[in-house]
Amino acid sequence: MKKIRMGMIGGGQGAFIGAVHRIAAQLDNEIELVCGAFSSTAEKSIASGKQLMLDENRCYRDFQTMFEQEALLPEDQRMQFVAIVTPNHMHFPAAKAALENGFHVLSDKPATLNLDEVKQLKTIVESTGLLYGLTHTYTGYPMVKEAQTLVSNGEIGTVRKVIVEYIQGWLSEAQSSDNKQADWRTDPSRSGISGCMGDIGSHAANLVEYITSKEITHVCAELTTFVEGRRLDDDGIVLLKMQDGIKGTLQASQIAAGEENNLTIRVYGEKGGLEWHQQEPNTLTVKYLDSSTRVLRTGGAHSERTSANTRTPMGHPEGYLEAFANIYMNFISAIRDYEGGTYHKGKDYDFPDIYEGVRGMALVESFVNSSNQDTKWYDITPLLND
Repeated sequence: MKKIRMGMIGGGQGAFIGAVHRIAAQLDNEIELVCGAFSSTAEKSIASGKQLMLDENRCYRDFQTMFEQEALLPEDQRMQFVAIVTPNHMHFPAAKAALENGFHVLSDKPATLNLDEVKQLKTIVESTGLLYGLTHTYTGYPMVKEAQTLVSNGEIGTVRKVIVEYIQGWLSEAQSSDNKQADWRTDPSRSGISGCMGDIGSHAANLVEYITSKEITHVCAELTTFVEGRRLDDDGIVLLKMQDGIKGTLQASQIAAGEENNLTIRVYGEKGGLEWHQQEPNTLTVKYLDSSTRVLRTGGAHSERTSANTRTPMGHPEGYLEAFANIYMNFISAIRDYEGGTYHKGKDYDFPDIYEGVRGMALVESFVNSSNQDTKWYDITPLLND
């Protein structure tokens, strides 16, 4: 097998997530970064490519030039897919251009800036027949996959309730404009209609749907902006209704001072429950109504899906980069099948696709819409003042 050739849009000098994508893509030694347009500034893009020791002729000034020039190369040399790691507002134009020029796309989430764009993108994906994936990273963890398998196998019985929290503290104070990550994530023109819920609340919602294999159908949300002068929400609480009568709560915050990246999910069924913490990702706790609690560890004898996404023996921690790499690994397995003529949509390649992209944007918009109306809340004050 030859390596799959990857291009990249964004992720240049000073960017956080670009380096994460590159490490994850190269972890299994099956992907090679061959070209890129790494910045909206031409000089910075070319300098970033040179710093990554790419061929100078394939360090491009902008992504449109990259697509045009790559398409002219022999088939066995041009990139086969592009990773999009820009701020949110550039996801749609970059993905649209890639697909229309014949390249598969793996994009950082969210898929686009807004719901209208993602619906357009879905049409383009379907019309081109090319592959599209999203890096909803947390579904890549082995113990998350084991949780999904246990739920689907009925290990905890029919699911009744889900509690998910994604709590950070890095935006507890106002940020200076030289903080690149905070600057664009709190800017509606680049981030979208939601800050905290769009950034991390969407990950929490995706994790709920992945583990339960059930969709969220109704929400009751309250989003808050605590830091004065900030233009987007930095905290949110959501009540969830899901398919088959499942109820849940979702909390997300970026102003929980002292918290790092505390993503936690609990799923409760008739016979027991599951609990997983992203900051201790190698452990999945299974609790039963009438027997002892089980503690499952990455690397043990688990389901075929879990084992296929595990790289190390028990006791050797696997974390964020490996979870990211699993998304890449599963995506390129689809590319290999696609180019080998054996790809079919009915096969579960186990990576988030354009369907999750549409659902993600719809959920974020529903959180904002729900938060902007007060019809669900009952004021107890009049009862106290009689």
